[in-house]
Amino acid sequence: MKICQYNTPDAVAAAGAQFLFNSAQHAISARNQFTLALSGGQTPWQMLRILAESDLPWDYVKILQVDERVAPNQAKERNLSSLREALCDHIRLPPENLLAMPVVTGDLDAAAAKYANQLANILGNQPVLDVVHLGLGSDGHTASLVPQDSVLETTDRDVDVTGMYCGNRRMTLTYPIINRARDILWLIIGQNKSSMLDRLIKADISIPAGRVNPQRATIFTDVPVVSGQSGM
Repeated sequence: MKICQYNTPDAVAAAGAQFLFNSAQHAISARNQFTLALSGGQTPWQMLRILAESDLPWDYVKILQVDERVAPNQAKERNLSSLREALCDHIRLPPENLLAMPVVTGDLDAAAAKYANQLANILGNQPVLDVVHLGLGSDGHTASLVPQDSVLETTDRDVDVTGMYCGNRRMTLTYPIINRARDILWLIIGQNKSSMLDRLIKADISIPAGRVNPQRATIFTDVPVVSGQSGM
């Protein structure tokens, strides 16, 4: 695990955008494709606004969702709405290169299986994503891997559906596909995350975030940390 600490949220966002840009260039050069899975929450949008200003060859980029609330299309609480506003509306991304989670359906389990099949069709069985972006909740959740939900024990599916959490059910990538990623980018902003960040760094498996593989993880944060690489 690599830890990069910055003084301000804007500096964290800029560093995260540069990380994604560099990762995309490398993946496109090596495999002619960059697959990026993005979380929602409060932290990624400034990073994505900065990334939108880059000159990436977007034809070679596929954007996936890490998680999504079960809510109607265009609902403000949908991660997809914020993703479009921050990034997709400002770049020349082919429509088919945005893989939105199919949460407007009566059969969520079938929809989760369909999304997993989409990923397998693009990347093969046991798909390996280039970068998975994650945030950290004040309760220790990441993606929509939330405390005390059965989704935490899912090992046979790459996509699953949670129970009710903060007013919505969620569709989420599961630990198996997250932990297979080539790189995991953590973006953690806010002093209220200090205790959970410490537990994440210590790989405390009593919180959902602590069960994410640290070996290919990079943390960008404005929260003071005891150790790690610092960038100002």
